[in-house]
Amino acid sequence: MESIQAIKQRFGIIGNDPKLNRSIEKAIQVAPTDISVLVTGESGVGKESIPKIIHQLSHRKHGKYIAVNCGAIPEGTIDSELFGHEKGAFTGATATRSGYFEVADGGTIFLDEVGELPLTTQVRLLRVLENGEFIKVGSSKVQKTDVRIVAATNVNMFDAIKKEKFREDLYYRLSTIEINLPPLRERKEDIHLLFRKFASDFALKYKMPTVKLSDDAIHLLLKFRWNGNIRQLRNVAEQISVLEQNRTINPETLQNYLPNIGNNLPAVVNNSKSEGDFSSEREILYKVLFDMKSDLNDLKKLTMKLMETGNTSDVQKDNENLIQKIYGGDDKDEEFEAAVEDLEVLSIPQQSETSEQSISDLEDKYHFAEEIEEEETLSLHDKELELIKKSLERHSGKRKLAAAELGISERTLYRKIKQFDL
Repeated sequence: MESIQAIKQRFGIIGNDPKLNRSIEKAIQVAPTDISVLVTGESGVGKESIPKIIHQLSHRKHGKYIAVNCGAIPEGTIDSELFGHEKGAFTGATATRSGYFEVADGGTIFLDEVGELPLTTQVRLLRVLENGEFIKVGSSKVQKTDVRIVAATNVNMFDAIKKEKFREDLYYRLSTIEINLPPLRERKEDIHLLFRKFASDFALKYKMPTVKLSDDAIHLLLKFRWNGNIRQLRNVAEQISVLEQNRTINPETLQNYLPNIGNNLPAVVNNSKSEGDFSSEREILYKVLFDMKSDLNDLKKLTMKLMETGNTSDVQKDNENLIQKIYGGDDKDEEFEAAVEDLEVLSIPQQSETSEQSISDLEDKYHFAEEIEEEETLSLHDKELELIKKSLERHSGKRKLAAAELGISERTLYRKIKQFDL
């Protein structure tokens, strides 16, 4: 049995990450058998290397190895591609054609992006896995094939099963052994090694000196999230090799080739949302309504306290707290100071001295109870406009930061800005 290091050299695999080594080790161990293997991992992590290792180390290495990208074949023709068809089976079938499972008899088939297979094709594939039988499109004759199937996918198979996009029985037949390749961001020590390898390869290809990264540029390279994994790193190395005249790359130069670096930090994403901006708009409306209700309740409590106790010092303090809450922020801005200065604190005698007429006059003067609730409710438009204005002012007009604070998308905020002519 070949060592992991020998396999890496043979198949051009760069890296010393323990998770990567474990994946290669599992491929070496399972290769001599005919067990079906499912390779999982994000797009661009190099899943295509594992099936090649398995095929070359198996007793089928002298047979055919066929790689099929299931996501690139149209749904209407994928059955014909995989299993073949008879002449006249459909429009354009002018001759009998052998499919991949017939051609690869005795060899290995690599089904890349197997999660994209249509459900009808999944049924046919399950039959091949169970008893090695398939039927050509337009035929009734059962044919036998002896192939080893290695599949790969970058989708969450359990989510696909839950959404009934992938058959659960087929998943368990494909994943007798599952090999997961880690994303590049989990292989920090391998990132610079890969970049140097790519830079050296492109220097030979384009006949120019090899680019090198400064220490600060290396730090930036390791900090980047690399959503596109090895494929994205390779593209960046090629761009820099071709376009940069200075062969020593500093962080400022490297950053020009790293798109949206500020947005490549880890984030918690709620995939359960499916209504997009409608959901976000509802959330801000709910927030406004709850804030208004809370302010109204505080105002009612303050009013009752004023009517019952007549303690102007306590009421003054509560009024300041209420205005602080409504206008927001820890710092008392000009708007808050003006509101406090204009505040009128009523001096009302004790309850025993208060007549029903005085309470009635007070209610008429300041429009308490239902009238306040009605006026506040009707000012929802103004409240939303006020929130948006304050958020934009707080963030110096930066829509992205304001949208994040308001809990809406940047596109929705832009539409609101146009709507309110801000």
